[in-house]
Amino acid sequence: MSTTKKVSKDLINLRLDKATSVLFEEFSRTKLKEWILSGNILLNGEIASPREKVSLDDEIEVNPINEVSTEWCPENIDFSVLHETNDFLIVDKPINLVIHPGAGISSGTLANGLLFKFPKLEELPRAGIVHRLDKDTSGLLVVAKNEKFRLYFIDLLQSRKVKKNYRALVIGTLRGNLEINIPIGRDKNNRTKMTCREDGKEAITHVKSIDSYGGYSLLDVEIETGRTHQIRTHLAHKKLPIIGDKTYNTRKIIAKDTPDELKDFIRSFPRQALHAHKIEFKLPDSEDYVEFESKIPKDFKELIITLEKFNIS
Repeated sequence: MSTTKKVSKDLINLRLDKATSVLFEEFSRTKLKEWILSGNILLNGEIASPREKVSLDDEIEVNPINEVSTEWCPENIDFSVLHETNDFLIVDKPINLVIHPGAGISSGTLANGLLFKFPKLEELPRAGIVHRLDKDTSGLLVVAKNEKFRLYFIDLLQSRKVKKNYRALVIGTLRGNLEINIPIGRDKNNRTKMTCREDGKEAITHVKSIDSYGGYSLLDVEIETGRTHQIRTHLAHKKLPIIGDKTYNTRKIIAKDTPDELKDFIRSFPRQALHAHKIEFKLPDSEDYVEFESKIPKDFKELIITLEKFNIS
């Protein structure tokens, strides 16, 4: 059974391993550090380094045992596997699919589907899932098939050796390239949101313009760090909110001179127009790198076609 606790004021700026030892006194420090390194302890739902500093109200989740077989039930969930080896899967996640069971969600997730298609994943923590995508973000995910690769990939993530590129359709125009190096932390007024704040955690995002459609842009986004809602938070902060993002574009901003028909289409787009397009990493016990690419999904393509049709430039 996993347990989640929040960071209190007296633990602010402590290392994750130190804060965890205070919050979870029932476990030894050695065991807690092992669980951080193995991905059994998550910081705000993400794998983190033992050295990472914690902030007020950060959520630390401890999974002391491989609980998958008893708590997560196999279900026939629709998703695609683009590539499979003895060590890992490359999953192409559709929209409207939560990664794994959590608060208020006990079924219908990618993890349930993985256990249905690959029963041996019940032997791994979190059914082999080593990183996340938001429910309405589509695209590529790596899933480990054995413990050796799971630990290897977690180490790659912690040392920032996994290259991840996204496609985003945003409101606004970007000329050239943009590097966003602004810390991110929880929004003090809305705990489900993240925000740019000086006392947050380091977050680095690289943005390139691919195409523009009047007051809208198609962007290539590469994340150097992997903070919760990083791309959505950074782009909104730079006044380039993602189309359809109901969390970070609450004012439903629309580009100037947008025709009414296009306004209606954009405002009715049902999810954030963000797609995990490409991932690259080094194979274990090898000097070879692999790169995988996910095709732009149908709804995203239709949005691009509509923007081209109404190009207001």
